[in-house]
Amino acid sequence: MSDKYFSANTLKKKYRSRIYVIILFIILILFSYTGYIFSLQLVKGGEFKNKARQVARRVLPIPAQRGEIYDVNKDYPLVINVDSFAISIIPAELTDENLLKVSNKLSSLLSMTPEAILKKIPDPYRYLYQPVEIRKGVDFNVITYIAEHIEDFPGVSWQSKPLRRYMETDSLVHLIGYVGDINTEELQVMYNLGYNINSVIGKSGIEKHYDKILRGENGKSYNIVDVRGREVQTTQLEDEPPENGKNIVLTIDRRIQKLCEEALGDRMGSVVVLRPSTGEIVAMVSYPWYNPNKFYQDEAEQNYREYALDPNHPFINRAIQASYAPASVFKVVMTTAAVEEEAIDLEKRINCSGSLWVGNREFKCHEPEGHGRLNLAQGLAESCDVYFYTLGLKYLGIDIISQYAKRFGLGEYTGIDVPNEVRGLVPTPVWKEQVHNSSWVGGDTVNTSIGQGYLSVTPIQMANMMAMVVNEGEVYKPHIVKEIIEPTNGRVIQSVEPELLRTSSIRRDTFRTVQEYLRGVITDGTAEVVITTEAVDVAGKTGTGEVGLEDRWNAWFAAYGPYGGPTEDQLVVVTMVEATNEWEWWAVRAANIIFQGIFANQDYDEAIEALRWGWLHNDRQ
Repeated sequence: MSDKYFSANTLKKKYRSRIYVIILFIILILFSYTGYIFSLQLVKGGEFKNKARQVARRVLPIPAQRGEIYDVNKDYPLVINVDSFAISIIPAELTDENLLKVSNKLSSLLSMTPEAILKKIPDPYRYLYQPVEIRKGVDFNVITYIAEHIEDFPGVSWQSKPLRRYMETDSLVHLIGYVGDINTEELQVMYNLGYNINSVIGKSGIEKHYDKILRGENGKSYNIVDVRGREVQTTQLEDEPPENGKNIVLTIDRRIQKLCEEALGDRMGSVVVLRPSTGEIVAMVSYPWYNPNKFYQDEAEQNYREYALDPNHPFINRAIQASYAPASVFKVVMTTAAVEEEAIDLEKRINCSGSLWVGNREFKCHEPEGHGRLNLAQGLAESCDVYFYTLGLKYLGIDIISQYAKRFGLGEYTGIDVPNEVRGLVPTPVWKEQVHNSSWVGGDTVNTSIGQGYLSVTPIQMANMMAMVVNEGEVYKPHIVKEIIEPTNGRVIQSVEPELLRTSSIRRDTFRTVQEYLRGVITDGTAEVVITTEAVDVAGKTGTGEVGLEDRWNAWFAAYGPYGGPTEDQLVVVTMVEATNEWEWWAVRAANIIFQGIFANQDYDEAIEALRWGWLHNDRQ
């Protein structure tokens, strides 16, 4: 009996110790969970609460005002912001039937079909309480009507969304550019720079190049919403105000821009007026142009499509985005090379009989009967092709020619602060072998010597070429923007200082000789009968580029004035008229009007009248 008792007692003690261990383990687990819950509720409760608020917080942008743009006079905005609104619909607040009714009612107000409105709200959006933008650029009168009849427009909301308005819609458009909604490709590149799917960005011109400065920073408006986007707290959280964009002042003089615009007329081509002492662009015209305000009207897509399909390519800024054979204007480079390299006696005369044979090919001069015997100064003044054929083929060679072309900056970007500049081309034997898989021949050198063949340049490069001659070896980076200013008080935040782009080792005496020869083009050469202005002494070079047509050519004129005048007063003028226009050698005539208008402080009509009086006066004498 006692053995059984001791056995049971021993067994009981054995299991009791195990029970105690289990109970202790359970207690430890309970304490652990209690501690963890305590940590979640009290220690980390504030952190999780903030995270929950972040998840439930709706952030709505408060649009920043985009900066305005002025010309150098700062007296008149070229671009402003116009008060406008965007209409949105919150899809989840409407049944399918009500959405259709609201779409029908909005249709006439927004000049949209009901189908177009419904297309803005695809099926995945139908159950969201977030507003979906239907139309921007809505007038205040429409907003007023909707507000007064809000019971007829459930789920409809609106917000301020200013529109860009361009006050000057002619030739300045290529410089200023325009803005538009960001597209998918742009967003992929610019997302990390603070842009989002609702961003409005510059698409071209100054609007694009200086977008970060002009756009400012949007503010933020906060509301608490549930997981489906429904607002659950009517008390608005503290907003972050927007920082408006900065204003920009251009180097462009609106008066001179208008003068150049009218002097060029409705001829496809371009005009560049450059201040060589600073690189400031005083005027830049490209025709044809377009009206960017049409991109914010009811038929915006159609208007854009019409411009894009126009065979005259109005979106192209021909001053920097189109390249052409420079024709005889390139003889400025040839003359500089000949003088600097001492490749030929400047008084040595070369006979022009009207053509030059190279191998079995005849290269003709623009003067069929020939110019007779000419030295370098006379050859440049008369723009004798045979003289420069001979100079390039026998005295310089393609290596020296291409070297000097590059020293003038041809075939390179100028770095102007307007996007999408093209670089042109300076051909070399190596280039031809790589691209055309053929050797360089004498005919190629002859063509290049008069600015034809593979050689191509932009008008802005021609302006820089002439600036190097004027500055006797220095070229400043051309630029459109002069100042960035604070919109609230007009304080200048940043001034764009002249930036030296290129310095040449060519002797100053060489450039002074070239200047003298360029003056001879006006007084005794091809431009003598056309450059008649008495307002300023002009020096320059004409050019007539072949394009494969028998009765039409590209017309060039690159010049500066006053000849021999103070550097700060000198201006370079480059005019280029394409062969697509009726042939009238208008580039030189346009420059005559521009020089007269600028230096006599006259508008187009006054300049024409002054030049007409000058012609009559000279005829009487």
